[in-house]
Amino acid sequence: MEREFDYLLPTDFGAGLRVGTIVRVPLHGRRVRGWIIADGVTPEAGVGRLLPIAKVVGAGPPSELMDLCRWTAHRWAGRPVALYRSASAPNAVRDPWPETTHRRLDGSPPRSVTAWPPAADRRELIAGLIAATGSSLILTAEGRISGLVRDLERRGHRVVVLRADVDDAVRTRAWSDARRGDVVVVGGRTAVWAPVPDLAAVIVLDDGDEALQEERAPTWHARDVAIERADRTGAAVHLIAPVPTPEGQAAIGGAVMRPPGARERAGWPRVEIVDLREEPPGNGLLSEGLARALHQVVDAGDRAVCILNRKGRAKLLTCVACSTVAECERCHAAVVEQDASTLRCPQCGVERPVICTACLGTKLRASRLGVQRLRDALAALLPRTEIAWLDASIDEPGTAPVVVGTEAALHRVDARFVAFLDLDQELFAPRVRAAQQAAGLVARAARGVGNRDRGGRLLIQTRSPNHDVVQWVLTGDPSALMAAERERRTLLGFPPAGAVAELSGETPAVEQASLALRRDFRVFGPSEQGTGSTALVFGPTADGLADALAVAQPLGRAAGRLRVAVDPPRV
Repeated sequence: MEREFDYLLPTDFGAGLRVGTIVRVPLHGRRVRGWIIADGVTPEAGVGRLLPIAKVVGAGPPSELMDLCRWTAHRWAGRPVALYRSASAPNAVRDPWPETTHRRLDGSPPRSVTAWPPAADRRELIAGLIAATGSSLILTAEGRISGLVRDLERRGHRVVVLRADVDDAVRTRAWSDARRGDVVVVGGRTAVWAPVPDLAAVIVLDDGDEALQEERAPTWHARDVAIERADRTGAAVHLIAPVPTPEGQAAIGGAVMRPPGARERAGWPRVEIVDLREEPPGNGLLSEGLARALHQVVDAGDRAVCILNRKGRAKLLTCVACSTVAECERCHAAVVEQDASTLRCPQCGVERPVICTACLGTKLRASRLGVQRLRDALAALLPRTEIAWLDASIDEPGTAPVVVGTEAALHRVDARFVAFLDLDQELFAPRVRAAQQAAGLVARAARGVGNRDRGGRLLIQTRSPNHDVVQWVLTGDPSALMAAERERRTLLGFPPAGAVAELSGETPAVEQASLALRRDFRVFGPSEQGTGSTALVFGPTADGLADALAVAQPLGRAAGRLRVAVDPPRV
């Protein structure tokens, strides 16, 4: 229930109640759970008509986090209750609040953005950014954090791990421990709500990873919430990623720091690029380079992982003459066939005749992935080797020496060799952030196999070896890729160059909300999607779009079911 009600505070409850405390109150004959969001208010109905609070459940978020929840709900066009829940312990915490007060630091706190090679050890870098006094938050999308936690504990820090994928009792204890302050909190996106009273530093790792953004509405991003929280408390903010995002660079400002060139290159595994345009006809994805590498890995008794994201990927158009992927000459997205004589870019709308921009050929073919055929070909190539298929639906990866799977295999299989069988499916996916997401996928694989000193090997098959992502993998220099991402966002009006929201749901609701927004914002759609409709809304600033959505959203919901996703990652 998204309503605010006034209640009396009985005098026998004592002085321990504060804003954020979780209580039970009588409502229409039931006792419902809620949060105290303000005290000392003047009720409209008069004190004599108010009912008293029935029960104190336990401690909740401090008032500073309650305010941050309301800011987040407005910024991402959602409801505060969902944020209050994220900022609260899953079980009741009846211990009184420790004798600490939330403080704001004085002065100008340091801020930095660091481009750090994916396979390089970053524990020393992280340790140097932790605040000398007070608490620090380390937000990471990486599931394997035990090594980082052990390193921090060896350095004398009191570490609290706050994750959403543990049972409620463990998470509740961690939440309660964080209230005492002088800790280092490590966890995923929910760790940004840790109730530390003395926040002094925030470190965000791999802020471009989608795991740091909430999938449910409101679709808040841990990086942006962390920066806002740091601004309010005067805490330092540090972003560390293989390829810093345009959003992170714009929010922090200043130059992107990088390690020296030799150390930067040493932070990568051994890399091999296979140009599929040069492969003999009929080989498909089973290139000679891949076959040679797999034989080497299997003969050495090691394990190989071959990545092929077979689900949810659109077909690509490639030139019959030179095998180059047909892309937009303006924004470099993959183009699609508009009709028999026209190609169209789905992102920026540019149209052109059916001509290859690389060789001026006029014949294109659809490149589709043959997963079963590929598996059969691998079985023929390695006849005495077990080959397993792994995706998110398979619980047990087994011990097969060769695993072919979706990107889920990177999280669940330890190997020193990873091959991307067709990286073009990621580079040219129909999304604005396709290049950034492809870079994150490659970085995750590089971090998993380790650098070349540890024997890590990475093989990438592509028809676009000059793509910014591929060149970054080859050189270790992310500057060209970062510049291309900033230019693309500016061209299309996506964050940080603008603000975007996706409206979806029942057609009358989407139409009504779109109508209210169309006067002051660019609205594309509504268009049919499944049994409902969807529309995209673009605005010049996030604050301006948030204010407009606060008005348009209730109008839409009055007409039907409506979901608003602000800054959607997969548009």
